Amino acid sequence: MKFSLTFFLSSLLLFMVSCTSIPNQNKNNLNINLAIKTSNKNKELIIESLFESNIEFTVNFDQPGSYELPDNLINSKMKYFCNSLLQDERNLIESSVFKSNQTKNVLVVYSSQYANYVENLKEEYPNELFLSVNSSNYEDKIKEILNVISSLNKFSIVNKVDRSIKIEHEPRVRKDISKIYFITNYELGKTLVPAFRSYSLNIDLYSTSEIFYDASDLKKLADFEDSFIPVSNKYINKIGSDDASNIKIIIEKILIQDFLTIENVFQNNLFTKNYELNTGNTKIKRNNCIKRDLDLWKVSTNNIVSQT
Repeated sequence: MKFSLTFFLSSLLLFMVSCTSIPNQNKNNLNINLAIKTSNKNKELIIESLFESNIEFTVNFDQPGSYELPDNLINSKMKYFCNSLLQDERNLIESSVFKSNQTKNVLVVYSSQYANYVENLKEEYPNELFLSVNSSNYEDKIKEILNVISSLNKFSIVNKVDRSIKIEHEPRVRKDISKIYFITNYELGKTLVPAFRSYSLNIDLYSTSEIFYDASDLKKLADFEDSFIPVSNKYINKIGSDDASNIKIIIEKILIQDFLTIENVFQNNLFTKNYELNTGNTKIKRNNCIKRDLDLWKVSTNNIVSQT
């Protein structure tokens, strides 16, 4: 069931901010009682998700000593989980890219806003290649790191010998890179990935879901064709079926839904049942933090079309 929160929650939020509690009743005998301190954005997501669920609930946003849900849902370790979603994604990427047996190099391509994370990678993997780029220098940087400039210069020298002869030339790129890990935002990433792919078809491309947060819908992911992203099929299906203004908002809602699912399990003692979370296959255990079992989803036009 879809809700237009513009009218409903605009009036409801006035009640929520000062809040006592918001009860909801339905025919399902499951119930959940929440006491949470969080931002208005998250309050909207919680209320929307609760009304879409089939659970009787009471929620209080103003109770002293209640759980504080961070505003930044994606990069925060939420209650019950071992890591943030972003950290789980990075862990899988690092395991797949750096720690698998390989004889060739990994190239990490990043923008300045991720410099702190990249510094940690440099310390842990000092023998790999790192390339800092921005929107004004990425073309030259790509050609340089892949040795395309050297190949073009050699061709220019050969071509000057006899200009009457037409020589077909495809720049040769270096062969010692097997994987590229992109750590950028959407605006830069949607240009970088196709640019690298145009030169190096035999190199595996990786990124966390950060690279498409600001994309307006799943179809925009076509720019990242053949890239591997650590997300579950259910996660992608949710993104493909939602009409929010950008993918980041959908991911935040997905995280809230997972949080409420786990609260439901704990409060109603449903540990014997198997619950599939949106953000990864996992089993909810009473005395253990939850580890998301993420998959590497390969972006392809066919996959995108099937989800939309």
